[in-house]
Amino acid sequence: MEGVSLIALVLGSLAMTAVCRRFRVSPTLVLVLAGIAVSFIPGIPDFRLNPDVVLLVVLAPLLYSAALDSSYHGFRTNLRPIGLLAVGLVIFSTVTIGLAAWWLIPGLSLPAGLVLGAVVAPPDAVAAIAVGRRLGLPRRVMTILAGESLVNDATALTLFRVAVAAAAGAGISLWSGIGIFVLAGVGGVAVGLAVAWLVHWVRVRLNDPPIESALGLVVPFGVYLIAEAVHASGLLAVVVTGLYLGHRAPQTGFATRLQDDAVWKASDTVLESVVFALIGLQLTSVVSEVGAVGPLLLTGVGLTLVTVLARVVWLFPATYLPRLIPAVRRRDPFPTWQTPAVISWAGMRGVVSLAAAFAITPGVPDREKLVFLAFFITVGTLLLHGLTLPWLIRKLGVHGAETQADALAEAAAQHAAGRAAVARLDELAGEGNGEVSSHSVQKLRYLAQMRKNTSWERLGRPAEETGESPTSAYRRLRREMVAAERETFVQYRDDGRIDDEVLRRVMRELDLEEAMLSRED
Repeated sequence: MEGVSLIALVLGSLAMTAVCRRFRVSPTLVLVLAGIAVSFIPGIPDFRLNPDVVLLVVLAPLLYSAALDSSYHGFRTNLRPIGLLAVGLVIFSTVTIGLAAWWLIPGLSLPAGLVLGAVVAPPDAVAAIAVGRRLGLPRRVMTILAGESLVNDATALTLFRVAVAAAAGAGISLWSGIGIFVLAGVGGVAVGLAVAWLVHWVRVRLNDPPIESALGLVVPFGVYLIAEAVHASGLLAVVVTGLYLGHRAPQTGFATRLQDDAVWKASDTVLESVVFALIGLQLTSVVSEVGAVGPLLLTGVGLTLVTVLARVVWLFPATYLPRLIPAVRRRDPFPTWQTPAVISWAGMRGVVSLAAAFAITPGVPDREKLVFLAFFITVGTLLLHGLTLPWLIRKLGVHGAETQADALAEAAAQHAAGRAAVARLDELAGEGNGEVSSHSVQKLRYLAQMRKNTSWERLGRPAEETGESPTSAYRRLRREMVAAERETFVQYRDDGRIDDEVLRRVMRELDLEEAMLSRED
């Protein structure tokens, strides 16, 4: 029955995600609320989060996929704001929330309060990034939020280890804690770079796309386990590996890149759907452990407010104070106040907080209270920020203006690439000594010119004003032709005139062509 329950959870989560996408509703909030509602149904299995499984099977591949899709240059350019959020804010939140919990909960020790602070310190930017992408947040804001989410989990979990050891009476000193923190960070970067270099060296020499993609699937789990085995940060190692391999992806084959993109998008959808449903499903088990929740509700509200305000209080000084240094200000001028306001409100907590909460050892005093409060803060921030962030973005008018600049940069690059392609074509045609058909050369010249024209056409007025462009007409007509070809091949297969293997080979060629034709004009 456990297997049946798991399949039902996955299918139900995917179905709900599909419905939310169809109606342009945030799946995150709906899945959490649905999980809470379902948890009250009698007979529902206990989907208790296993911290080790969550970190290895869920978080490691999600972080790896996000890192693969991130910009190394963008990460490096925004290293200061990302570091201030992913490291500085996590430390500040841990201390602030820990002190507040120590003050609000009678009899709670300060180390135990810091455990709770470390548990709920790292935001999960999945929902915020989805909202920002849909509403057109500036690219730099998206880069900062993504970079924060890639690193802050590693920071928080390292602080969590130190705080748990102190709360359990291990007698850990300040210097020992700093040593653990440094080892986790430096070790995670070192392991990530070493594994990434080795994996990339192997993949570019395999020339076997299925094996290359299969190796890529194993990477996040392997690098996480290796780093954890040497007491380094497994999550940081996963992020470093993903950034390196994503930056080097153009050196691999096209088939590998196509496969990797499809595989990771599908796995992300499954994991993200399931994980937010699991957050809601934890309610009944958390409540049953703590017993009487009434006295803790007011405390939960207070700590949720502290968690939200800690991010706001940190964001504005962290944004403006570094720019008081002239050298920093020249490179990065003062932004308007609306930008840090939006970033400060993108503080939804997620599955990492719950996984860490369930990983609190029984030796920590008031463990049940800490788990309940972590659940309360997680769900509270998800609902508060998730419901109000889209409104805030629209109200403050924080929108990106990169579309036109991107189109211009792409057109210039495409023009240069087209000239290089034609020059290489002329070189090859000259070397052929008449063996290369002039018709083939002319056709290739036309295709290169069409690709250049497409990029420049995007800079013009919309089609509603000027009518359909020649390139758009070509693509529309060619798509219809491809559909007719596909129907013919399928009919031949159904009639037994060609084998399924032939059909699959031809369908792949047509699918690749249609994918190119379906790119937006």
